Amino acid sequence: MATAQLSATPRTSSGKGPARSLRSAGRIPGVVYGHAREPQPLTLDTREFEKLLSHIAAESTVIELSLDGQTTKTLIREIQRHPFKRQILHVDFQELVAGEKVQVNIPIVLMGVPEGVRASGGVMDQTLRELSIRVDPSAIPDHIEVDVTGVQIGHSIHVSELSLPEGVEVLNDPESPVCVVAAPRAVVEETAAVAEPVEGEAEPEVIGRGKEAEEGEGEEKE
Repeated sequence: MATAQLSATPRTSSGKGPARSLRSAGRIPGVVYGHAREPQPLTLDTREFEKLLSHIAAESTVIELSLDGQTTKTLIREIQRHPFKRQILHVDFQELVAGEKVQVNIPIVLMGVPEGVRASGGVMDQTLRELSIRVDPSAIPDHIEVDVTGVQIGHSIHVSELSLPEGVEVLNDPESPVCVVAAPRAVVEETAAVAEPVEGEAEPEVIGRGKEAEEGEGEEKE
């Protein structure tokens, strides 16, 4: 479980005007909430928070938030940014409670070089980069490692095949592919060229088009 420390200051004012003033003064407005506490407004030092974000996985790192003389374990639940300036406008923290599972997204890290890439010139495509899980806060893994060394061309690894720590509940579809090794592009193009029909060759007749297909003709696709 990855952890980090962050200091915050209680905030008494609210509204757009005070929030703009805080940002102009180098502070970010935010809030910490949890099922056992009232939402508590706070402010963060902008530079300190941006520095923290530069070296953590924001969605899965437990933030030990120092606020009003107490330290609370939290997760960052939302970071609102200005659509053009990328300025951080607001941050939401969720208080963690031991024994109460939370939903987080964990990075998927591929380990090794697939056999299909090493021996046959295939191309590795990672189709899923994060895994959505439900887990106790004390057991949040930093990431999930996937050994891909045995994957051949045309083969893939699915969510159901991942090796996960005890107590981790996966929320993704078990049949979702995590990665696949595709054939080299040159081979794919050559195969497609061979499969093209000869000029003048009659196209196969479509038999038994249903009523729904006939009624659907002429409808514009979205």
